[in-house]
Amino acid sequence: MMLRLLADEMLMRLGRWLRAAGHDVAMLPTGTPDARLVSLARAEQRKLITRDRKMLEYRDADTLVIFLQANELNACALELSRRLALDWLYAPFSRCMLCNRPLIAGDVRDLAHIPEESRRFNETAWRCEDCNKVYWHGSHVERMRRQLEVWEELSLHDSK
Repeated sequence: MMLRLLADEMLMRLGRWLRAAGHDVAMLPTGTPDARLVSLARAEQRKLITRDRKMLEYRDADTLVIFLQANELNACALELSRRLALDWLYAPFSRCMLCNRPLIAGDVRDLAHIPEESRRFNETAWRCEDCNKVYWHGSHVERMRRQLEVWEELSLHDSK
Protein backbone atom coordinates (compact mmCIF):
# COMPACT_ATOMS: atom_id res chain seq x y z
CA MET A 1 0.00 0.00 0.00
CA MET A 2 1.32 3.43 -0.95
CA LEU A 3 1.66 5.76 1.99
CA ARG A 4 0.82 9.48 1.95
CA LEU A 5 3.31 11.21 4.20
CA LEU A 6 4.68 14.65 4.95
CA ALA A 7 8.29 14.81 6.14
CA ASP A 8 9.36 17.84 8.12
CA GLU A 9 12.80 19.40 7.64
CA MET A 10 14.36 17.10 10.26
CA LEU A 11 13.42 14.04 8.19
CA MET A 12 13.86 15.22 4.61
CA ARG A 13 16.58 12.66 3.95
CA LEU A 14 14.25 9.89 5.10
CA GLY A 15 11.52 11.48 2.98
CA ARG A 16 13.69 11.21 -0.14
CA TRP A 17 14.30 7.52 0.57
CA LEU A 18 10.55 7.00 1.01
CA ARG A 19 10.03 8.65 -2.39
CA ALA A 20 12.66 6.32 -3.84
CA ALA A 21 10.58 3.42 -2.47
CA GLY A 22 7.55 4.78 -4.34
CA HIS A 23 5.61 6.45 -1.53
CA ASP A 24 3.89 9.83 -1.85
CA VAL A 25 5.95 12.09 0.42
CA ALA A 26 5.41 15.84 0.52
CA MET A 27 8.24 18.03 1.79
CA LEU A 28 7.97 21.77 2.30
CA PRO A 29 10.90 24.21 2.29
CA THR A 30 13.17 24.43 5.31
CA GLY A 31 11.78 26.87 7.84
CA THR A 32 8.10 26.18 7.12
CA PRO A 33 6.17 26.91 10.33
CA ASP A 34 4.96 23.88 12.28
CA ALA A 35 1.34 25.09 12.06
CA ARG A 36 1.57 25.06 8.25
CA LEU A 37 2.94 21.49 8.28
CA VAL A 38 0.12 20.28 10.53
CA SER A 39 -2.47 22.13 8.44
CA LEU A 40 -1.16 20.57 5.21
CA ALA A 41 -1.05 17.08 6.73
CA ARG A 42 -4.65 17.50 7.85
CA ALA A 43 -5.86 18.96 4.53
CA GLU A 44 -4.13 16.32 2.38
CA GLN A 45 -4.79 13.43 4.78
CA ARG A 46 -1.10 12.72 5.24
CA LYS A 47 0.81 11.40 8.22
CA LEU A 48 3.39 13.95 9.37
CA ILE A 49 6.69 12.27 10.22
CA THR A 50 8.88 14.30 12.51
CA ARG A 51 11.48 14.28 15.27
CA ASP A 52 10.05 17.52 16.68
CA ARG A 53 8.33 16.74 19.99
CA LYS A 54 6.38 20.04 19.82
CA MET A 55 4.33 18.63 16.94
CA LEU A 56 2.67 16.31 19.45
CA GLU A 57 1.01 19.35 21.08
CA TYR A 58 -1.25 20.10 18.10
CA ARG A 59 -4.92 19.14 18.06
CA ASP A 60 -5.39 15.69 16.50
CA ALA A 61 -1.66 15.01 16.77
CA ASP A 62 -2.38 11.45 17.82
CA THR A 63 -3.92 10.78 14.38
CA LEU A 64 -1.70 13.07 12.28
CA VAL A 65 1.82 12.94 13.72
CA ILE A 66 4.30 10.09 13.76
CA PHE A 67 7.04 11.12 16.16
CA LEU A 68 10.29 9.23 15.60
CA GLN A 69 12.72 8.96 18.50
CA ALA A 70 15.65 7.63 16.50
CA ASN A 71 18.39 9.98 15.33
CA GLU A 72 20.27 8.16 12.57
CA LEU A 73 18.78 7.43 9.11
CA ASN A 74 18.82 3.61 9.39
CA ALA A 75 17.28 3.71 12.84
CA CYS A 76 14.58 6.15 11.67
CA ALA A 77 13.81 3.93 8.67
CA LEU A 78 13.41 0.88 10.89
CA GLU A 79 11.37 2.71 13.51
CA LEU A 80 9.01 4.00 10.83
CA SER A 81 8.79 0.50 9.34
CA ARG A 82 7.65 -0.84 12.69
CA ARG A 83 5.06 1.89 13.15
CA LEU A 84 3.52 1.70 9.66
CA ALA A 85 4.26 -1.80 8.34
CA LEU A 86 6.06 0.07 5.58
CA ASP A 87 6.89 -1.56 2.24
CA TRP A 88 10.34 -0.36 1.14
CA LEU A 89 9.88 -2.05 -2.24
CA TYR A 90 6.39 -0.69 -2.95
CA ALA A 91 7.24 0.87 -6.35
CA PRO A 92 10.95 1.72 -6.41
CA PHE A 93 12.03 4.71 -8.50
CA SER A 94 8.53 5.53 -9.72
CA ARG A 95 8.32 9.06 -8.25
CA CYS A 96 10.31 12.22 -8.89
CA MET A 97 12.87 12.69 -6.15
CA LEU A 98 12.57 16.48 -6.51
CA CYS A 99 8.84 17.16 -6.66
CA ASN A 100 7.21 13.82 -5.75
CA ARG A 101 5.17 13.40 -8.96
CA PRO A 102 4.81 9.98 -10.58
CA LEU A 103 7.29 9.45 -13.41
CA ILE A 104 6.41 8.52 -16.97
CA ALA A 105 8.49 6.13 -19.05
CA GLY A 106 10.02 7.15 -22.36
CA ASP A 107 12.54 6.00 -24.91
CA VAL A 108 16.06 6.78 -23.71
CA ARG A 109 17.14 7.63 -27.27
CA ASP A 110 14.80 10.62 -27.24
CA LEU A 111 16.60 12.19 -24.30
CA ALA A 112 19.83 13.65 -25.63
CA HIS A 113 21.25 14.81 -22.29
CA ILE A 114 21.53 11.25 -20.94
CA PRO A 115 25.18 10.13 -21.13
CA GLU A 116 25.97 7.94 -24.15
CA GLU A 117 27.15 5.08 -21.93
CA SER A 118 23.82 5.05 -20.09
CA ARG A 119 21.92 5.11 -23.39
CA ARG A 120 23.77 1.96 -24.50
CA PHE A 121 22.71 0.02 -21.40
CA ASN A 122 19.17 1.36 -21.00
CA GLU A 123 16.21 1.36 -23.31
CA THR A 124 13.95 3.30 -20.99
CA ALA A 125 14.28 6.56 -19.14
CA TRP A 126 11.72 8.22 -16.91
CA ARG A 127 10.70 11.85 -16.88
CA CYS A 128 8.74 13.99 -14.49
CA GLU A 129 6.05 15.88 -16.39
CA ASP A 130 5.96 18.53 -13.68
CA CYS A 131 9.62 19.55 -13.30
CA ASN A 132 11.08 17.77 -16.39
CA LYS A 133 13.77 15.96 -14.37
CA VAL A 134 14.96 12.87 -16.24
CA TYR A 135 15.94 9.60 -14.57
CA TRP A 136 17.62 6.46 -15.90
CA HIS A 137 19.01 3.33 -14.33
CA GLY A 138 22.67 3.62 -13.51
CA SER A 139 24.94 2.30 -10.79
CA HIS A 140 23.42 4.74 -8.28
CA VAL A 141 20.03 3.06 -8.75
CA GLU A 142 21.50 -0.36 -7.98
CA ARG A 143 23.11 0.99 -4.79
CA MET A 144 19.86 2.62 -3.75
CA ARG A 145 17.85 -0.52 -4.54
CA ARG A 146 20.20 -2.56 -2.33
CA GLN A 147 19.58 -0.13 0.54
CA LEU A 148 15.80 -0.39 0.06
CA GLU A 149 16.11 -4.20 0.03
CA VAL A 150 18.12 -4.12 3.27
CA TRP A 151 15.45 -2.02 5.00
CA GLU A 152 12.69 -4.27 3.62
CA GLU A 153 14.46 -7.39 4.88
CA LEU A 154 15.15 -5.86 8.29
CA SER A 155 11.57 -4.69 8.65
CA LEU A 156 10.22 -8.12 7.69
CA HIS A 157 12.62 -9.82 10.10
CA ASP A 158 11.74 -7.33 12.85
CA SER A 159 7.98 -7.92 12.45
CA LYS A 160 8.28 -11.68 13.12
